[in-house]
Amino acid sequence: MLESHFSNPIVPINALPAILNLDKQSLSEKYAPINRLVNLGLTLFVCAIGMALYFQPFVDLPAGLLIFLPFFIWAAAIFGLLLTWIRHAQDHVKSYTLRELDLHYTSGLFFRKVVSQPITRIQHIELKRGPIERKVGLARLQVFSAGGEMHTFEIPGLPLETAQQLRQFILQHKDMVKHG
Repeated sequence: MLESHFSNPIVPINALPAILNLDKQSLSEKYAPINRLVNLGLTLFVCAIGMALYFQPFVDLPAGLLIFLPFFIWAAAIFGLLLTWIRHAQDHVKSYTLRELDLHYTSGLFFRKVVSQPITRIQHIELKRGPIERKVGLARLQVFSAGGEMHTFEIPGLPLETAQQLRQFILQHKDMVKHG
């Protein structure tokens, strides 16, 4: 009779780590106010275009459009303010946790989402910075898992130095774990 060297013991549920109780790191204090200003700016821009179109003296607009345009401007303003408020609240619950073997990202205001990625499964990690992020010293980390075309998740609103340190740690630690 052949002896089996394969073992697959049962893991009790109470022995599992509590992923929701991780020591979470908040995003930069600059992130939420900057997002709020960008969202309010876009809302004001859309409303200003609507008002400029409504009050412009150069082209006679159809009567139906003149009746509809004020409603559109008010709807855009209300929707923009509501969206700004929701996004601002969402920005305050976003967090990340870096542990020795994995990286976690938590988001979601109404529906909480926790994405966990083992460091050994990270294919590559990109540091991204748009013009506003460069101006205020922030960055985003895009984490790509092995076998995926798109990024697995993105950690926004990191101070540039923190983003660089996280990226460097993950890249070095990934190689150390894989190659001993």
